[in-house]
Amino acid sequence: MASGSKTVIYAALAGNLLIAVTKFIAAAFTGSAAMMAEGIHSTVDTGNQGLLLYGMKRAKRPADDRFPFGYGKEIYFWSFMVAVLIFAVGSGISIYEGVNRLLHPHPVESPIINYVVLGLAMLFEGVAWYIAAKEFNRSKGKWTAFQAVRRGKDPVAFLVLFEDSAAMLGLVVAFVALLAGQLTGIEIFDGIASICIGLILAVTAIWLAIETKGLLLGEAANKHVVRDIREVLSGHDAVARINEVLTMHVGPNFILANISVRFARGMSGEQIQTEIERMDRDIKDRCENVKRIFIEAERQADSSAAPQDASSN
Repeated sequence: MASGSKTVIYAALAGNLLIAVTKFIAAAFTGSAAMMAEGIHSTVDTGNQGLLLYGMKRAKRPADDRFPFGYGKEIYFWSFMVAVLIFAVGSGISIYEGVNRLLHPHPVESPIINYVVLGLAMLFEGVAWYIAAKEFNRSKGKWTAFQAVRRGKDPVAFLVLFEDSAAMLGLVVAFVALLAGQLTGIEIFDGIASICIGLILAVTAIWLAIETKGLLLGEAANKHVVRDIREVLSGHDAVARINEVLTMHVGPNFILANISVRFARGMSGEQIQTEIERMDRDIKDRCENVKRIFIEAERQADSSAAPQDASSN
């Protein structure tokens, strides 16, 4: 997914940068608040793509003494920051511009420039959206779009698509407001459009924040991964009972598993250690994203074997 994600981000970054420049030029010539809001929106999106690329680069750093499980959660942190920036900067400034225009309305000058810019923006944004949607459909597999967002552990897979979708919707709102203002002569449509764009960004930001918060805090692996781990353990005759299978995503493709099992009676410490090594190997063969496994052998009161607290990397 990494190479596909980078392609999506680079496409979105290039498109948003071109769009932002054209929108600000149009806003300067026409005085449109909606176009200014759209320019701010595209600028924020451009910065967001940069943050995602930075987060992906940081997440690849190898584990060290300070972060023994690596830096995979960096991508979750920077994805959350993207949501915060969309809300605080994109949404906040757009709503402010809209309210200011409602309080001090004035006609939009040279609307033809805005139409040209909106047309170009829809073209650029449409290409970026298509690339993001294509990659999202590829990565979600058999899941529905809603399931892919709720269960997905790589926020980049849906974050860029959300941003591009919000941008396309904002462009439609700006176009409708510009046309309505020109046909009716009512100047407040421009301010209303800016506020609507701000609200679209706010809803998008809140949804993104909710989806990335769980990953940032330490969300468990999907149920099918836990089920696969239990099936692997059940296939070992040495396991008398599986107590707990606790998992956590340390990164999109890095799962930490902490397992507690009760072994069969009469097993020696050496036999238990051998079985733990086999379990570690079998689980990793079955679940490719499970990178670190810790297995705790539960004490047996009626067993002659000494209690074991074993772990396997």
